[in-house]
Amino acid sequence: MEINEAITTFSQSEKIKAGLIWASQAVEVYKALPEADKPGAEKIIAAIVNMIGSEILICRKLAPNELWTEVEKSINTAMVMINSNIAHEAGYHLTQALTQTTTIGQRSMSILTDKKLL
Repeated sequence: MEINEAITTFSQSEKIKAGLIWASQAVEVYKALPEADKPGAEKIIAAIVNMIGSEILICRKLAPNELWTEVEKSINTAMVMINSNIAHEAGYHLTQALTQTTTIGQRSMSILTDKKLL
């Protein structure tokens, strides 16, 4: 991985991790909402997850990494759950995406640390 790719990957992975944490927390709040409020919450969660997906796409183009495909699969599965009105099941897939994103970020951080850039 080139230095510029490592920098991009590290910064994007941090942004994506934050989004995944927010989305996961939103799913937890969703579970406690009254049924009447859940459709609106699903729309908000879907919007957040779609934004995360866009960030992943940007990163895949700027700094390709095989693990981004796995993150994308987890995000897509979470979206299927949300669009199927079972948003409470999306949390697991968001957590999988978070784990994979953390791995990507750690790899890029190691490269930057080895080069004494971080």
